[in-house]
Amino acid sequence: MEPSAKEDTQPKPRLIVRLGIFLASHHILFSALCCSAGIIALLFLPSLAKNTYLSENALIPGSANPLFSSEDVTEANKFIKGIEAAAGGSRGGMEMPKFIVQQMKDLGAEVCYHEFLPHSKHFHPLKFFTSMTNDLAVRPNGTYSNSGTNTIGIIRAPRGDGKEAIVLVTPYNPQRVQANEVLSLALGFSVFSLLSRAAWLSKDIVWLSADSQFGEYTSVSAWLNQYHNPMFVGGVKHEPDGIAEKAEFTDFKRAGTMAAALIFKVGETRNYGDRDSVTMYAEASNGQMPNLDLLNVVHYLAVHRQGFRVNIETISSLLSSAWLRAIAEVIHTLGSILRKINPDWKLDISAPDYVEGTANLASSIYNQALGVPTGSHGAFRDYQVDAVSLEFSPTFYIRNENAKSSFLVRGGRLLEGVVRSVNNLLEKFHQSFFLYFLTAPSKFISVGVYMIPFALLVVPLPIVAAALADGGRKMGKSIEASKSKGSADNLQTEGGSWKWLQAARVLLVIQLWAVIVSLLPYYISQIPDGTPIQSSVIWVVLAILTLIVLYAMFGSPYSAGVEWKLLKATMITSISIGLGLMSIINFATAQLGALIVIPMCLFSRPLKAQLDMSFLPRTVLCASNILLAVFGFPPAALLIMKGLSKGSWTVDLGDFWASMEFLWEWSSATYLYLFLVHLPCWLLCIHVLLHPCRQVGSKVKRE
Repeated sequence: MEPSAKEDTQPKPRLIVRLGIFLASHHILFSALCCSAGIIALLFLPSLAKNTYLSENALIPGSANPLFSSEDVTEANKFIKGIEAAAGGSRGGMEMPKFIVQQMKDLGAEVCYHEFLPHSKHFHPLKFFTSMTNDLAVRPNGTYSNSGTNTIGIIRAPRGDGKEAIVLVTPYNPQRVQANEVLSLALGFSVFSLLSRAAWLSKDIVWLSADSQFGEYTSVSAWLNQYHNPMFVGGVKHEPDGIAEKAEFTDFKRAGTMAAALIFKVGETRNYGDRDSVTMYAEASNGQMPNLDLLNVVHYLAVHRQGFRVNIETISSLLSSAWLRAIAEVIHTLGSILRKINPDWKLDISAPDYVEGTANLASSIYNQALGVPTGSHGAFRDYQVDAVSLEFSPTFYIRNENAKSSFLVRGGRLLEGVVRSVNNLLEKFHQSFFLYFLTAPSKFISVGVYMIPFALLVVPLPIVAAALADGGRKMGKSIEASKSKGSADNLQTEGGSWKWLQAARVLLVIQLWAVIVSLLPYYISQIPDGTPIQSSVIWVVLAILTLIVLYAMFGSPYSAGVEWKLLKATMITSISIGLGLMSIINFATAQLGALIVIPMCLFSRPLKAQLDMSFLPRTVLCASNILLAVFGFPPAALLIMKGLSKGSWTVDLGDFWASMEFLWEWSSATYLYLFLVHLPCWLLCIHVLLHPCRQVGSKVKRE
C-alpha cells in the first residue's frame, strides 16, 4: 500500500508543462500547421494594410495658404539661364558652385563650400561595427585630387534660436549637368529664396547643393560626417580654377539639430497619364525607415493640394504575374466569405488592388532586407534624422515653358508646405510608426501585424528542438546500453547527459568556419586585377579547404559520433537565436530568411533514414529535402531574390561576388546574416541529410 499511496501524493505537472509535452510529442504536425499558417498569414498581409493617417496634430499640413507664386517662378527661370551660362563656361566644374554661392549670398544667406573625396570601396571587417569616416587623402603640398565640392547656404530663422534646422538637398553633377538637374537646382533655389523672406520660420533652413559626380549618397554622407564630426585641416585649399580658401574649422557653417531633411530632384519625363508624379524613397540602411508622419505629410500635400500622382517603388514583374493573380482571386473569395461571417473583417480586397499591393509590399520588404539605402536620405537616417527622397517625374518636355512654370509652382508649393509642417513641430517626430511596410503610398502594415507571420514560422523551433534533443538522448542511451552493459566507464554517457556537448562542438567548429569565410574577401580583394569570377572561385576553394582543415583538427560531425537528432536540435537552436537577433537588427532580412531556412531545418532528415518508408512518402520527403537544401544555399537564395525582384534569372558566378561586395560596401547587416546565420545552418542541414544514421532498434534486437 505504501508505493501506491506515494504515487497518489505526487504533484501533477503544471498545465504549461503538460502542454509542452503534448506539443513535443506531436511536433511534426505542430510544425506543419505553424509553417502553413505563417505562409498564409504572409499572403494575407496586403489585405490587412491600413490607410495612413497623421498622428502628430502639430503638423497640420495645408492649413496655411502657400506663398510660392509666379514671382518665384520668374526667379527660377533667371537662375536657370545663369546656371546654364555657368555650366557652359565651367572649367573643372567650379563655375557652377561659384554661381550658386553668389546667388545665395545675394539672398543674405550664410554660405560655405565643402570639399570631399569619394568613399573607399575596399572591404574592411571593422566597417560593420564601427563608423568608417571618409578620410581625406591629402597630398604633401596640401591639395586634393579628384574631389567634389558641395555648396551650402543657411538661412537663420527670424523666430528661432538657432537650435533646430530643416535641410533641403538638391543633387546635381557639375561635370555633366543635365536639363532636369538644372530644373532641380532652380526649384531648390526658388524655394530657398522664398524661405529667406518668410517671417514665420522658427527653424533654420539649410540648402545643400550636393555634388553627385561620385554618387548622390557620397556627397551627402561626407557633408553629414563633417557636420556632426568636425575635422580640422590646416593650410590652404587650392581649387582647380584658382579659388583659395582657408580650410579652418570656422569656415564650415552649421545650423542647429536637424529636425528633418527633404531630398528632391527632377527625373526624366515619364508617361503617367495627364498628371506629373512624385516617387517617394524612404528605405535607409539596414531596414531603417523615417517616421511615417513625414511620408503622410508629403503624400497629403502632393495629392490633395498640388495634384501630383504619388508612387513608391514596386516590383514590376509581379504586376503581370499569372500565379499572383490566381492567389489574388483566392484571397478575394476567402475575404468575401469571412466578411459575411463578420462584417468587421474587411479582408475582401479586389484582385487588382491585391496584385499591386503585393508588388509594392515585396519591393518594400526586399529594399529593407537588402540593407542598402534607396537614396541619399539614408545618410540622414544614420544620424537619426528623418528624411525622404522625392523624385519628380514630369509629363511634359523640359523645354516647354508654360508646362515648366506650372510644374515649378506646384513643386515649390509642395516643398513649402512640407517645410511649414515640420516648422510647426516643437519636438522630433515620435508619434507615428518607425517600423512598417508600405503597400501603397497611402497604405501601410504596422509592426504589430507583420510580426504575426514571422512568429508563426518561429514558434515551432524550440518545441522541435526539445523533442529532438529528448529523442537523441534516448537514442544515445540505447546505443551505449547495448554496447556496454553495466560498464562503469560509460555511466555518464549511458545517461545521455553529455551527448549534446558533441553536437555543440560541431556547431562551434562550423561557426568558426563561417567567421573565417566571411573575412576571406578582405584578403581576396587585395589581389590586383582580379575579376569577380576569379575572386568567387578563390573564395569557394579557400572556404572548402578551410572546412577540411578545421575538421581535420577538431573532428567531423560523423567521426565524433553525434546522433543526427542532436545535430538537428543544435541546428534549430542556432537558427532560432540567429533569426531572433536578426529580427532586432533588420526584421525584413529575418522574415525572408525564415521563409527559406525554417522549412529547410524542420523537414531535414537523413536520406538513409528514409529507406524504411514506403515509396511515395520516401520520394516526396527525399525530393523536398534536396530542393530545400539547394534553394537554401546562399548563392541560390540570392539568385531567387534577384529573379523575383528584377525578373532576371541568368546565372553568373561573378554575380555572387559582386552582390557580396555591394553588401559589405554599404555595411549591410544582411552580409553578416548570410555568413554567420544562414550559411552555418545550411551546412548543418547538409550534414543531417548525409548522416550515416545508425539503426538503434535493430542493433538492440540482434544483441
